[in-house]
Amino acid sequence: MFLAYEHYYWLYAWIPVFGAFIWFGTLWAMLITWLATGKPQYVTQQGSIAYISDVGASYLKPLFIVCCCITGVSFFLTLVVERWLRHSGRLHPNMRRRERVFSTLAVIGSFIGGAGLILLSIFDTGRHQSLHRIFLLVFIVGVGLSAIFTIVEYRWINKDYDGQRKLRIAYIAKGIIASVLIILAVVFAITLYTTANVGAVIEWVIAFGYTFYLLTFFYDLRMSRGMRKGAYLDQGLLGRGSVESAGTMRQVGGPTYGNGGVAGNSYANGYDGQEPYGAQNARGTNVLPPATRY
Repeated sequence: MFLAYEHYYWLYAWIPVFGAFIWFGTLWAMLITWLATGKPQYVTQQGSIAYISDVGASYLKPLFIVCCCITGVSFFLTLVVERWLRHSGRLHPNMRRRERVFSTLAVIGSFIGGAGLILLSIFDTGRHQSLHRIFLLVFIVGVGLSAIFTIVEYRWINKDYDGQRKLRIAYIAKGIIASVLIILAVVFAITLYTTANVGAVIEWVIAFGYTFYLLTFFYDLRMSRGMRKGAYLDQGLLGRGSVESAGTMRQVGGPTYGNGGVAGNSYANGYDGQEPYGAQNARGTNVLPPATRY
């Protein structure tokens, strides 16, 4: 193979890091520019502290648009890659339909949020104030919903895979960061129309905080390091809840079926088409250990 398995994660794991770096760097560039030029009062500025949108609507608009495009696309691709890795078994797979549904909803939310971010940078607050605020709302709601769906998904996955410390860390980190940012977003929505300076400060804090939320996905994607397709099932990394679920599955003919005779995903049900995952028998076929075999 062109790359060793331990290096397979390298390319896609850096997608959130790249997006976070561009976002963080651009924010600093915009903030430093505003401070270095003597804190100018922009035409669109309401208080004494400039909003990100005020600086982004100035001569730095091209930089702001490029930054938002890269960050929005990176966020969406990160969620898509994460979903693909779980589906292929290189990250802890979704064991139930509800987890797959919330994972898909998180991807959709990231697409909506990313689109809102790109559009708000194009329709700046100076020339299209109403559209700018609409797309700002779309961005906040999209990212917020994506974060909520992701956290719920991780919570259920964490219950399926008992004893997986890294998975628990990822779930807790996302929960803390997302909760703080969502609370700040609500406060920002209120102060935007009441206290301009406070709203501006909160907007900068939320923007910089979003960087850390993006970086949590680098931690997640690195867990696929050295993992082949289906490795998390092949290596017996099922938790207590997952083993119990897998133990209720029966094999009917060629496809895999669960309770009620409904065909299921081979990774989700713990089977590889013909027989369960686990240790190998004399024929080289993956089977569950005797203690967990149905």
